[in-house]
Amino acid sequence: MSNKNCDNPRVGRGFQADVQCVLEKKFRKKFYFEVPIMIGNPAKNHKFDLATKDGSIVVECKCYTWTDSGNVPSAKLMGLDEAIFYFNFLPKSVMKILCMKRAVFPGKEETLAEYYVRVHGHLLNEVKILEISDVGKVRKIKS
Repeated sequence: MSNKNCDNPRVGRGFQADVQCVLEKKFRKKFYFEVPIMIGNPAKNHKFDLATKDGSIVVECKCYTWTDSGNVPSAKLMGLDEAIFYFNFLPKSVMKILCMKRAVFPGKEETLAEYYVRVHGHLLNEVKILEISDVGKVRKIKS
């Protein structure tokens, strides 16, 4: 069952903190929250969920689930597309990672991250997609 809308900010921040821990262990680098990075022309600050101090790795975190009835959360997928859009303004030298909470629905063969890559993969360019379970297990969906 999904969370109430009023719980979303708390749940999202918790997932962001979990991702920070996981990535710091994986990359052996410190990741900082809500890092403003200049993008676009004319350039404006956009806050990315996590980034290393030198900006070599930039991360967006999404804690989305299937709908209660097992349907695709299409409005939330637009949020994923928006994150990819912002990544495309970063230099190619920056490692861009979209971390998604592992979301399964009984009877479905693919996770929400797998579904997203299958349907929206043509938008991803060099963006890596990592799926992170409740226990911090990391699975590459797209590298």
